[in-house]
Amino acid sequence: MTATRNPYFAPRGGLPGQTELTTNRAMFTEAYAVLPKATMTDIVTSNLPFWEGTRLWVIARPLSGFAETFSQYIVEVSSGGGSRQPESDPSAEAVLFVVEGVLLLTIGEASHRLEPGGYAFLPPGAAWTLHNEEAEPARFHWIRKAYQRVDGIDVPEAFVTNERDVEPLPMPDTGGAWTTTRFVDQTDVRHDMHVNIVNFEPGGVIPFPETHVMEHGLYVLEGKAVYLLNQDWVEVEAGDFMWLRAFCPQACYAGGPGRFRYLLYKDVNRHVQLSRQFV
Repeated sequence: MTATRNPYFAPRGGLPGQTELTTNRAMFTEAYAVLPKATMTDIVTSNLPFWEGTRLWVIARPLSGFAETFSQYIVEVSSGGGSRQPESDPSAEAVLFVVEGVLLLTIGEASHRLEPGGYAFLPPGAAWTLHNEEAEPARFHWIRKAYQRVDGIDVPEAFVTNERDVEPLPMPDTGGAWTTTRFVDQTDVRHDMHVNIVNFEPGGVIPFPETHVMEHGLYVLEGKAVYLLNQDWVEVEAGDFMWLRAFCPQACYAGGPGRFRYLLYKDVNRHVQLSRQFV
C-alpha cells in the first residue's frame, strides 16, 4: 500500500552545518517580515508553563508599530506530551491547525482526534486540554488573538473540523486557479479573526497588489511562489512564514510545478480601535 503524502510542511529544528553560508532569505522591514524555514532551528525554540514534552517556535507576536493583533506559534509535542492548562490568558481565542502527527483535544467533556488538516476554533475562556498519545511527535500551528467583545453579540462557540471536509471556494473569475478554504462564515460577525487556507494551482495569481487594513500571517504549507511584499518580489516555499503589517501591498504568482498553499490569518469584523483598550 502506498503511504498517503502529507501535504503540510512542518519544521524539525536542528542546526545548519558549520560549513554552510550564513546568507538566506530572512528579512525584517518596516512593512513585512520573512522567516524562511531555515530560521526555525533548535536555538530559537521556547517552552511554555504547564506544557510537558513540548517546544515551540514563536513566529509572530504583537509589536508596536508593526503587526499588533495576534501571535502565532508552531508547536511540537513529543509522545506523551501536552497540557491540561494550555492557555493562561482568559481573553485569548485560538485556532489550532495540525500539520503533522495526531493530537487528542478535549473541549469541556468532548474529545476530538486531530489528524493532519485538523482545525479547531477555541473561544476565549474555553476549557480545553491537548495531548499526544501516539508514538511519534505531533506539530501544529497555534494562532492566538485577544477577542474583541461587542455588547449584544454572542461569543462564537468552539468547533472542530478538518480541511478535507471543507470545500474550497473559487475566487471570482479565476476558473478555480485561486481558491480559499474558509472555516468560518464570512458574514458571521461573532468572529473577529479568520484563519483560512489559500490555494493556487500552478500559474495562479493574485493579479493586483492587495492593500488593506487587515494584518496577515502567511505560513506556506505546500509548494513555492513569488510573492510581492510592499515593493519587493520575494521567492517563498513550503515552511516559510510571512508577516505583513496593515496596508502592506501584496500579490502572488504561483509558478512552481505543483500547488502553492498557505495558512492565512487576518483580523476582521470590528470597528477600528480608537484607544488601546478593548471593550
